Amino acid sequence: MTTPSPAELLDLARTIAIEAGELAARRRSEGVEVAETKSAPEDIVTHADRETEVLIRRLIAEARPDDGFYGEESEATPGTSGLTWVVDPIDGTVNFLYGIPAYAVSIAVVEGDPEPTTWTALAGVVFNPATGELFTASAGGGAYLGDRRLQANTGVPLPLALVGTGFSYSAARRVRQAKVIGGLVETVRDIRRIGSAALDLCSVASGRIDLYYERGLNPWDHAAGALIAREAGAKVGAFGTDRESSDLLIAGAPDLYDTLEPILSKLFVSHMNER
Repeated sequence: MTTPSPAELLDLARTIAIEAGELAARRRSEGVEVAETKSAPEDIVTHADRETEVLIRRLIAEARPDDGFYGEESEATPGTSGLTWVVDPIDGTVNFLYGIPAYAVSIAVVEGDPEPTTWTALAGVVFNPATGELFTASAGGGAYLGDRRLQANTGVPLPLALVGTGFSYSAARRVRQAKVIGGLVETVRDIRRIGSAALDLCSVASGRIDLYYERGLNPWDHAAGALIAREAGAKVGAFGTDRESSDLLIAGAPDLYDTLEPILSKLFVSHMNER
């Protein structure tokens, strides 16, 4: 099988994400049932999560049988093409459960091992079926909301920066994260917590927030969103020259990123290693 272009991969990812989002929206309208909890009682998976991932996996296998698959709700399988699809069928499951219209299907295609510190993202789609918003990006092709090209906010002074973040499912870690926010909130305009890493990263890309950071993310949480943010001109990484990973992800316009990164570093050293 010949290697497709990023634009061709994006076309397929877009088609699959829309179909999967329509399924998730139907299940939301019918009523949501929790299938089980995972790392904590707050960390839930619904029957719709699993059903949506099954659909995405089947559609990818039909179109690209030699590609690997790495999703949140099923076993990862390697491929032979060098490409892997990194999928979160419903990012923001708690929002989905409560009917909060901030959840999304997130689908990315990456080249190399399915490891954020080494892979090369080629295409990414984040689709919010509750609002109908479709965020897309391909490597070198820019980032879009529908047909509108996206550009992350630049030139924002730190005191006027709106910053997004998220919280762990662990109560003890949430307490430490709150201390970081307590040290940060006096230096920025305000803090937002939306509940979907994929949508947070798209919010950076679209200028709805100026910067986003979070610890404890899984690869499927940010694979598509990080590409969308980068293609919109954002810098995405961690402390120093580190790539984003489960340890930390920061995303924002390069000037703001470079201003806030050392402040975050000091706050994390002060609070995140507390017991």
